[in-house]
Amino acid sequence: MIPVQNIYYMLSYAFQALQAQNYKDLATEKFHNTAELCAAILDKGISVQLKRGLGRDYLPKSESLSTLQGKLSISESIKTQTLLKKQMICTYDEFSTNIQFNQIIKSTMLLLLKANVTNTRKKRLRNLLLFFSDVNEINLRFVNWNQHYNRSNQSYQMLIGICYLVYNGLLQTQTDGTTRIMDFFDEQHMCHLYEKFLLEYYRKEHPELSANASQIIWQLDDSASQLLPKMQTDIMLSQGNNILIIDAKYYSHMTQQQYGTNTLHSNNLYQIFTYVKNKDFELRELEHTVSGMLLYAQTDADVIPNNTYQMSGNQISVRALNLNQDFSGIAHTLDDIIQNSFNK
Repeated sequence: MIPVQNIYYMLSYAFQALQAQNYKDLATEKFHNTAELCAAILDKGISVQLKRGLGRDYLPKSESLSTLQGKLSISESIKTQTLLKKQMICTYDEFSTNIQFNQIIKSTMLLLLKANVTNTRKKRLRNLLLFFSDVNEINLRFVNWNQHYNRSNQSYQMLIGICYLVYNGLLQTQTDGTTRIMDFFDEQHMCHLYEKFLLEYYRKEHPELSANASQIIWQLDDSASQLLPKMQTDIMLSQGNNILIIDAKYYSHMTQQQYGTNTLHSNNLYQIFTYVKNKDFELRELEHTVSGMLLYAQTDADVIPNNTYQMSGNQISVRALNLNQDFSGIAHTLDDIIQNSFNK
């Protein structure tokens, strides 16, 4: 079980905005579950956004008016018989806060009010909802979460990211089609958070390295590449032509059982080996080293992998990162990986 405080640190790296001064006190606050943590982050973040001002945009609005405004809709005026009241249906653009970003935030706050969150936090959320009185609630199931951000709406990026985690972590559809509230992130979404945390940790804490989630090109004997899958790395760390490819794995079981014996997940090992050998061949004309690592989030399993293999001229390591410890210990392990890989 990962302490909620460590999930906060993981979120802090995944969303760099959480390392700003406004959120510093959350690092010392104790949360009894992830729903409470997300509610606290949104509480802070929405308060900051309100000081900036809620985002607005021009939205079309139609209503019955006694004076002409915008575009007159004659057919609607006749259909609704507003002319009998000496009024007309007019359509015009209104500079409104009822934009999708604000709708997502309002709907997420309403969802959190049904979750396992303290009454104090719920009261704060209800107070914030007063500022969203002109914003419509929407069904989060139909939201396109791949939003585009620019300088005018950049402040919403972290807020929408937290809303996404809340929606996916707090809702679960049951077999009868109804929905129940949960108070934890499922394995799939923790896996995405784990990957993002590792990448952003290395970007921030090790600026001497280049840290990216780069694609690797298949090294083919001809140009026939149809139907080949993309080789998308989780983390590629490089210093010159010295490269470490990390595949982040978040499973309930770090090993598999074969004939009563624990072994590494074969697909994971095949995958990292393929990544390393293709990258190695790509740099064959240069002096270089390419190594790979499977970095599992440690579970309470009896077998904890900590192995290094020399495979066809390349080093492949398998490590476990214990997320159930003080965060300083997590940081030490991640820093140790860099020390062993690049500062030999």
